[in-house]
Amino acid sequence: MTGIDAVILEKAIVHKVGNPTRGEELKISANPLTLNDDIVRALLTRYFLNPFNENEHYHFTHISDIAMNEVYHYVVNIFEDSSNFHRESVFLAQLLYNKSTHARVKEGELYVVLFDKIPFEGELVRAVGIFKSETKDTYLKVFQHGQGYEVAAEDGININKLDKGCLVFRTNQADGFKVCIIDNTNKQQDAQYWVNDFLQVKPFADSYHHTNQALGLCKLFIEKEYAEKFDVSKSDQIDLLNKSMDYFKTRDQFNLNEFAEEVIHHPEVVDTFMNYKRNFESNRNYAIDESFDINLAAVKKQAKVFKSILKLDKNFHIYIHGRRDLIERGYDEQTGQKFYKLYYEEEN
Repeated sequence: MTGIDAVILEKAIVHKVGNPTRGEELKISANPLTLNDDIVRALLTRYFLNPFNENEHYHFTHISDIAMNEVYHYVVNIFEDSSNFHRESVFLAQLLYNKSTHARVKEGELYVVLFDKIPFEGELVRAVGIFKSETKDTYLKVFQHGQGYEVAAEDGININKLDKGCLVFRTNQADGFKVCIIDNTNKQQDAQYWVNDFLQVKPFADSYHHTNQALGLCKLFIEKEYAEKFDVSKSDQIDLLNKSMDYFKTRDQFNLNEFAEEVIHHPEVVDTFMNYKRNFESNRNYAIDESFDINLAAVKKQAKVFKSILKLDKNFHIYIHGRRDLIERGYDEQTGQKFYKLYYEEEN
C-alpha cells in the first residue's frame, strides 16, 4: 500500500492466540499498547499496511444475514464508538481462538488496530486492522559489555513479513465493507481458517477480480492441463503463455469466445480449456464472467508470474518473448541429445 506516511495509528492492542487442540492458551491483554515512541508507531504502521494490495477487494459475507458475520459485527461496533475498542478486540481474539483448531494453525500474536486517514479510492478513511503474527525470526543483538562487546540471539518479528492481515475500510458497509486481506502462511485449502472460517470474506466481483482470476486460470491451464493432455514442448507452453498475456495487455475488454478463438485456437484444446474453467470456478466457488473490462493493475500483477524462460539442464536459460516460428526443437540420434535451433537476424 502506498501513501501511508500521514496515516494515524489511533489504537492498537495485542492478544496471544494459541491452538486449543494442542493445549495452547488464549491470553488476553488488559490494556491497549502505549505508543509514545513515534519511531515504533511508524514502524508498526509500515509493518501492518505496506504488504496490502489496495486494488484487490473482498467483503464480509454470511449465508443469511451479513449482521450475523461476527467479525463484521465487532468491526461495526468499533467504527460506531471507539470506546468499544478493547471489548471488541477481546471478542475477536476469542473468535479466532475458537477457529484455530486445525493441526497446521500456529500460535501467534493477534493485533487489532484502529487507523484514521488511510488513503483509499481517492479519500482518507478510517479502517480497522486485524493482523496475526505467527512466524518468528532469530536476530543477533550486539551490545557493550565492560570494555568490549557481546552478541546475543533473540527471537522477534520481521517487520517486512506480515503473516496474516485484514484491513477493513469504513466504506460500503451495507455490502459487508471493502476489505483487503493477506494470508502468507497455511495456504493449503484445508488450513485456510483465516479467510474462510474466521473472516468469512469473498472477493468483490469487479474488473480487478475477473482479470486476476482469468489470468490465473490461463496460467494454471497452460502449465498443468495443456502440458499433461497434449503433446507440447515447454516452448509451446511459453508461447501460449505469451499469447495469453499479450491478449490482456492489448485489449480493453475480455471476451471468452474471442480469447478461445484467437489465442487457444485449436478446437480440441478450446474444449479442454472450457471444461477446465468450469472446474476451476466450481472448486473456488465463484464464476469468472465471459466478458469484462480488463484491469491493468491486475495484468501488471500477473505479468510478474508469467514466466517466459526455457530452462535447459543447468547450462542455458532462453528467454522467449514471441515468434515461436523462430524456434525449432529436435533430436540428434547420433548423440542421443535433444536440441533447440534458434533463428535470428542480429546479435546484441
